[in-house]
Amino acid sequence: MRSVISYDPMLDTNFEELFSGFFKPVRLEGAPSPVTIKMDITETDDGYWVHAEMPGVDKENINIAMEGNLVTITAEVKRAWEKKEGERTLRSERYFGNIYRSFTLPAALDESACEATYDKGVLQLKLVKKAAAAAKKLTIR
Repeated sequence: MRSVISYDPMLDTNFEELFSGFFKPVRLEGAPSPVTIKMDITETDDGYWVHAEMPGVDKENINIAMEGNLVTITAEVKRAWEKKEGERTLRSERYFGNIYRSFTLPAALDESACEATYDKGVLQLKLVKKAAAAAKKLTIR
């Protein structure tokens, strides 16, 4: 008769390897990964300053939309060179395509007073808060 041996899967070294990459996101080699616009937002008394990193983008390809307190930045990163005859790409990690970032601020913005500048791959936005409406007093009839 054979003896019974207890089996503990946690002691088995192959058990760890089975689930080692289970919760990691699947990424296909060569597939472009989406790029997010990295930014810093600071608040002042009269508005906000936004510094957004957008390397490799021409300022003509940047669009900024504001609606109330919602700000949306979109841009297109274009490939700056053409592939020549006889060349083959060994590795390509740079992203080319559309990038997008949208965020909501605590206060509504005065679109007519806001300004944007772009220099050396950094977009700077000066976003001015909309003046608060004066409190209206109701008369009781």
